[in-house]
Amino acid sequence: MATPRSAGILLFRRKDEETEFLLVHPGGPFWARKDAGAWSIPKGQIEEGEEPRACAVRELEEELGAAPEIELEELIELGSIKQRAGKVVEAWAAEAEFDPARLASNTFSMEWPPRSGKQQEFPEVDRAEWFSPAAAREKILPAQAELLDRLLEQLG
Repeated sequence: MATPRSAGILLFRRKDEETEFLLVHPGGPFWARKDAGAWSIPKGQIEEGEEPRACAVRELEEELGAAPEIELEELIELGSIKQRAGKVVEAWAAEAEFDPARLASNTFSMEWPPRSGKQQEFPEVDRAEWFSPAAAREKILPAQAELLDRLLEQLG
């Protein structure tokens, strides 16, 4: 079985001489009460034959809804990381503004409550927020923290 692969974009902005990162919180009942170590960059599964950069842009649009326009050639390459469950995430960064109040994530269906036979729809992402580097390190999935460090190093 092939290793699951995702691609995503870490949005950043510079505010008051500090870099801030946009992270998203996964939607659905399993994540509802989780906060520290649960947030992520907007990302999603790379479809068969899909170019990873194109996937990253597509996922940004799907997860944010009103995503900023991102040019492929302007993306900053951050490389890949491996998450605890083995998924490989290929990541890029882009400097852009996004108002978290405009979040309009796509949705997914699942049986909820378990074994009830009832299907419910949930947003893929239920929150988006800008964080300082220190706060982002607390919120982001531990394996993805490396992406914050790589971007800060590239920005100098």
